[in-house]
Amino acid sequence: MNGNPRNNGLRRKYRFDSDKKAQLFEVSVFLLLIVPSMMQSFLVVEQGAASFTVTAWATILRDLGLVGLVAYFLWKNEQSADRIGWTLRNVRTEIGIGFALFIPFFVGIGLVESALHAAGFAASRAPRPEFLTPGNLPQYLLAMLLLAVVAVAEEIIFRGYLILRFVELGASPVGAATLSAILFSLGHGYEGSVGVITVAVAGFGLGMLYLWRQSLVSLIVLHFLLNFVGVILAPLLRSSAVGSG
Repeated sequence: MNGNPRNNGLRRKYRFDSDKKAQLFEVSVFLLLIVPSMMQSFLVVEQGAASFTVTAWATILRDLGLVGLVAYFLWKNEQSADRIGWTLRNVRTEIGIGFALFIPFFVGIGLVESALHAAGFAASRAPRPEFLTPGNLPQYLLAMLLLAVVAVAEEIIFRGYLILRFVELGASPVGAATLSAILFSLGHGYEGSVGVITVAVAGFGLGMLYLWRQSLVSLIVLHFLLNFVGVILAPLLRSSAVGSG
């Protein structure tokens, strides 16, 4: 039994002859850097938080630093950026796919949230934290920069880099996508169990899209659009409703 031919092909694409212990050490160091900071999301509602501006710049600098670390690891292992899907191959098609999948993803996420609520899972115990909500024009402009950096960085980290490394360490492509989705969800503890599970499902969907397209472009576009609705469009609509009420 050779298993699924497509999965075998993905394994051949991702794997290269390397010391598994070195790869495990690399991934462990990387996770040690990102997981503790993401786990803090489960505590921010109770402990309070900084302003949106401080949080945005801290997130931007953190994500740029992590992308730099990914670039270093790729360089150290003599791997090109296209190994993690950082390529402009068929870029127009990939951008179109990102836009085309926005509505299905958005609706699907809403259905998952509704199902979890109906099943009795807990939502956030507090309104959306102020540190995630822009309040004036400069903050909305900063939010646009934040969303762009987050969309690029998180897709490089959670889909491109971690899926590559998990497969190299022996996971199946689908298993690697599942692991990366679970890690991806840890940064949303402030949204309660509903938010964490929903983000994990969305992360798994993005992972499957990545395995299909072998490119980060469509994922970055889709990620940006989904965050744009939650971080910028929704607060603007709430402000308009309050102003007209």
